[in-house]
Amino acid sequence: MKIYIIDDDIAVIKMLENIIEDYDLGKVCGYSLNGNDSIEEIIAISPDIVLVDLLIPGKDGITVVEELSSINTDLKFIMISQVSSKNLIGKAYTAGIDFFINKPINAIEVRTVINNVSEMIKYEEKLQNVKNIFLNDKEYSKQHSNENLQSVKVKQIQFILNKLGMNGEKGAIDIINVCTFLISNNLNMSDTTINEISISLNTNYKNMEQRIRRAISKGLSSIAHLGVEDYMNEIFIMYSNSLFNFEEVKTVMDHIRGKNINSGKINIRKFIDGLMINVDE
Repeated sequence: MKIYIIDDDIAVIKMLENIIEDYDLGKVCGYSLNGNDSIEEIIAISPDIVLVDLLIPGKDGITVVEELSSINTDLKFIMISQVSSKNLIGKAYTAGIDFFINKPINAIEVRTVINNVSEMIKYEEKLQNVKNIFLNDKEYSKQHSNENLQSVKVKQIQFILNKLGMNGEKGAIDIINVCTFLISNNLNMSDTTINEISISLNTNYKNMEQRIRRAISKGLSSIAHLGVEDYMNEIFIMYSNSLFNFEEVKTVMDHIRGKNINSGKINIRKFIDGLMINVDE
């Protein structure tokens, strides 16, 4: 993995570089002490992972992530900061951050997080290879109708819900019905609302939403328990950030560990969009 570092403290950069080399996490292909100088160099070098401090001179970390994400959607970002503001952390995840490392730097945390991101990259590459095989197989495309493809996607969604321990929840059926509606009508959640879908499905909106919330809460709890037991768990790596807000997953993990009394919040739109992306052709 090629890793680029942005931090205004050269001592932090050297510390991160030593950790990356000592644990054989990848190769540091460049670094910058401010946000202004980093963007063009990152575009030219094309690293796999960018470690970026939140508060840096020039363009701040969030701005850097937003600009680079608009240019290269494959880049993975790990934000480093001692800032504890939930508002700023939320903005960072919205901008495109995949994981967060707290200062002062801890070698174990750095190793774990970079390994997680590396596994995400490898998984996405494998998934893309599989997609390419199907896209290049013209015979496959001819032999499978849209109805069959829809059936395959629904089964994939059921499989994911099962992995998250959600299939026993009544809301899981509602989630599948919502996704089936979206697939059938070639829509995503930005095109409609749960209320509109409930009308089309002739279902009481409030009851359906409550069932879906309970089911997703069960999934959030399951993924958090997996993360507490094994941070490198394959299911945790695949779905903790694609189906949930990772900051909320961490909140539930801390709750499980007894570090706080709060539990995480769920986002129906993000969860369903995440499911649709995971089963997209």
